Amino acid sequence: MNPVIYISGGCRSGKSRYAETRANEFAAPRAYIATAEIFDEEMRERVRLHREQRGNAFHTVEAPVRLAEALRSLPAATNVALVDCLTVWLGNLMHHRGEDFSEDCQEIHALLKLLQDPPCSIILVSNELGMGIVPENALARRFRDVAGRLNQRVAAVASEAYVTVSGIPLQLK
Repeated sequence: MNPVIYISGGCRSGKSRYAETRANEFAAPRAYIATAEIFDEEMRERVRLHREQRGNAFHTVEAPVRLAEALRSLPAATNVALVDCLTVWLGNLMHHRGEDFSEDCQEIHALLKLLQDPPCSIILVSNELGMGIVPENALARRFRDVAGRLNQRVAAVASEAYVTVSGIPLQLK
């Protein structure tokens, strides 16, 4: 079975860089599944820097909402897919579904099912949100809580799990 590698960490902890290092251990072709939607100049610059850092080593697929579908649709020859990141993807789901969002939604179930028998090796990056201050508003607290539960579910099915701190990856399993 293809491995599922889960990598979490705080903002600017080095998780994306470590994920790219791990993905480059796999032979080409490699896919980069980008979940970000560009809403402002700051996000545009972040995306530009990530693309520059990756170079031409990856085929990029945009998947802001339908992540499992994007992974299933990759060419059969794809050896590894790097998903960056689950937290942004979750925010997109919550934004697009609005009041109808449920953490038991079809998109989350589809991803968790796919991870049980992945079509290629998959590396998933996510933010660890539960180690900071308690958010001041209900929506932000809900997002933090749902992200924490999603991270637990993904880590549980992963064959390897890491947390990055100050650029250093620590293996959890």
